[in-house]
Amino acid sequence: MLQIEGLHTHYGAAHILHGVTMLVEAGTSVGLLGRNGMGKTTLIRSLMGYVKPTEGRIQWNDREVTGTPPERMARLGIGYVPEGRGVFPNLSVRENLVMAARPGVDGRRTWTLERVLSTFPRLAERLGHGGQQLSGGEQQMLSIGRALMTNPQLLILDEATEGLAPLVVAEIWRVIGAIRATGIATLVVDRDHRKVSANSDQLVMLQKGRVVLAGPSESLRDSERLTSFLGV
Repeated sequence: MLQIEGLHTHYGAAHILHGVTMLVEAGTSVGLLGRNGMGKTTLIRSLMGYVKPTEGRIQWNDREVTGTPPERMARLGIGYVPEGRGVFPNLSVRENLVMAARPGVDGRRTWTLERVLSTFPRLAERLGHGGQQLSGGEQQMLSIGRALMTNPQLLILDEATEGLAPLVVAEIWRVIGAIRATGIATLVVDRDHRKVSANSDQLVMLQKGRVVLAGPSESLRDSERLTSFLGV
């Protein structure tokens, strides 16, 4: 479904990604691992069109999409939960969700407002609250729910549990598992490599902008190479 081949990305003179190649097949989950500053967010931003790669290509459902603007990538069926959440503080919970609502590329509306609220009961209790009135965990739930309202084929989550309380983190991972079970493909970035490996089919490790390890999660989750690259 998503194929990235030989991707290079620069920020000015800084060469961040060095020939990254990876694949996300339909209905599968890929965990993207690596220590801070290794290029994970740059890879996602390159994929979503926020940063234009200097070399390589990105294909989505056999269509060349390298350098396609973010709003177009979203309409092609990719939901994005960014680091920092991106909740609109002056809109209510309901407005944050409804403004993103649209059918998927296949015309289906599998994820409705009712389904999102049943998935995140805490949001149902705060429909009239403004985005700025929510806790960090509630904002993360809202960000995930808003992405689901677009009925995506692929959901990208960048550090979805960062800075959250343990109980909220457990709830976020529960929801990620539930989303995965519905058949939506996921690309998950998180510091907890054990949770990532337990909730993914494939793992990809970045080291200084290069893929240094890739393969089935089951065979890599306890490997010495994985823990050595992460420094744990």
